[in-house]
Amino acid sequence: MCTVVVSLAPEDQVPLLLLGVRDEFTGRSWQPPARHWPAPDWSPLIGGRDEQAGGTWLAVHPDVPRVGCILNARGEPAPPDRRRSRGELPLRAAAEGLDALRKLRDDPEALALYDPFYLVCADRTAVLLLGWDGRGAALTELGPATHMLTNAGHMYPQAPGGQQEPPDEKAARFGPKFAARRPSGDPAATLPDAWGDWLALADGDGLPADEPGAIIVRRELPDGRVWGSTSVTLVALARDGRFRYDFQPDPKTPPDPTTWYSVPVTQAT
Repeated sequence: MCTVVVSLAPEDQVPLLLLGVRDEFTGRSWQPPARHWPAPDWSPLIGGRDEQAGGTWLAVHPDVPRVGCILNARGEPAPPDRRRSRGELPLRAAAEGLDALRKLRDDPEALALYDPFYLVCADRTAVLLLGWDGRGAALTELGPATHMLTNAGHMYPQAPGGQQEPPDEKAARFGPKFAARRPSGDPAATLPDAWGDWLALADGDGLPADEPGAIIVRRELPDGRVWGSTSVTLVALARDGRFRYDFQPDPKTPPDPTTWYSVPVTQAT
């Protein structure tokens, strides 16, 4: 993924809200969110499946509930002869929880198998971010607030006295807007009532897909391939254990609100 917004408010009825926009080559095939992984630890997980590598960009564990997602990062790639798919990391995060990120941070041999990434693991009480640039790892706890992450890392809000060089146009435009009005995320509400202003922001906020700083993107490359936003996910984890998982495949600008749907899920009783 190339954009993640995560909002933690432990005292709210829905403490955790998360938006994920996946940017990828549009010709790369994938399957919509479902239970795609039969391995015992992963069988409860729900997420979209990348058909090329078999992993995912975002996975939800409905029985906890918990969400794991990943963004590609910048840095030194893994050796081609030993490289593993980063798509298995959100599955580990969703299945194992925050400790999975702590274990990875302390295991340089395992990290060296992956290209650079930012891995997010979030539940109703905490959000952890593990960054790996191919040389070193950093684990950061994202406290109660609305945070925005891009391929450059944690871009909004800036740390006190922090500076971004060069400035991140996407975070500068969208970060304050996502933070301005936190939606309810109510699992029982309609899609518009649950997500409020976030729905319009997730649909691009009227910005053309080729505009610098756009959240829904499309780039036609000289070799004929197209790089663009291939899906948008909205996840809400409620204090009482309920959750909602809303999904939009192939987002467009201008947006088509009829393409959003709620992923059918069942939780253990």
